[in-house]
Amino acid sequence: MFPAHRPRRLRTTPAMRRLVAETTVRPRQLVLPMFVKEGAEAPAEIASMPGVLQHTRESLRKAAVEAVQAGVGGIMLFGVPSTRDAVGSGATDPDGILNAALRDLRSELGDGTVLMSDCCLDEFTDHGHCGVLTATGEVDNDATLEIYGEMAVAQARAGAHVVGPSGMMDGQIGFIRAALDEAGFTDTGILAYSAKYASALYGPFRDAVESQLKGDRKTYQQDPANAREALREVELDLAEGADIVMVKPALPYLDVLAALAQVSNVPVAAYQISGEYAMVEAAARNGWIDRERTVLETLTSIRRAGADIVLTYWAVEAARWLDRE
Repeated sequence: MFPAHRPRRLRTTPAMRRLVAETTVRPRQLVLPMFVKEGAEAPAEIASMPGVLQHTRESLRKAAVEAVQAGVGGIMLFGVPSTRDAVGSGATDPDGILNAALRDLRSELGDGTVLMSDCCLDEFTDHGHCGVLTATGEVDNDATLEIYGEMAVAQARAGAHVVGPSGMMDGQIGFIRAALDEAGFTDTGILAYSAKYASALYGPFRDAVESQLKGDRKTYQQDPANAREALREVELDLAEGADIVMVKPALPYLDVLAALAQVSNVPVAAYQISGEYAMVEAAARNGWIDRERTVLETLTSIRRAGADIVLTYWAVEAARWLDRE
């Protein structure tokens, strides 16, 4: 005798599956990371991230408009400077590539999207670390905070709606909040990279920003073995005034994301990083997986784990696929 309850009844047609779906992904929940390179004469594809470009300022404008028209919820901007120094002075320079491009996009888009900016020194230092170094080569936490404060104010002045401190310095959220408030930018939000792990999956991103890093960032990014530590980090960031908290990478840390979502009283984001992107692209190009289905499945899994916002290099394509449904 067949059982009275048959779960398969709710899977019989596409319309039925759509009706009872517990988790949805919408374009407004996606944020597109973008790269702009100082002095570039033409956009250039990043070899380890096929389909992702280092933009010129002009091509960035056009691509950002297309992203907004596709319905994405926001843009996260990274700058690739032509010169670097020990203190990352290009990060605070009003005419540095990141700040100049932020002004371009705010002028072009106004408040039509949420304009976010990476508030970290790794792209701008000649040693590739996320902060300034001591005489013995260690990252100086407190000296770095001073620069983060200046950088956040410069980005807010250039037009960022949200700044994203990603350096994992102790006290960075509170310091930046105080700096923004003192400068009059009380409405500028902070996206806290609360749980940023020392992952092996950042390699393609480092190609994208032409990172100068030698060695690793294990003394300030989190150990992949630790989950409880992430909850301590998010509690600190929330206490210091974070407006959004984030887990990075996404797929290898869905357990952390789910735990963080349970305790956060602000929106939760996850960053589907370059290595996650590259793995799917490589497998799809070899014909081993269905690209569109895999991308949407990964985004759904991140949302199911508790993310309100997903940073993903597929944001525009995914938005168009989702609008087809």
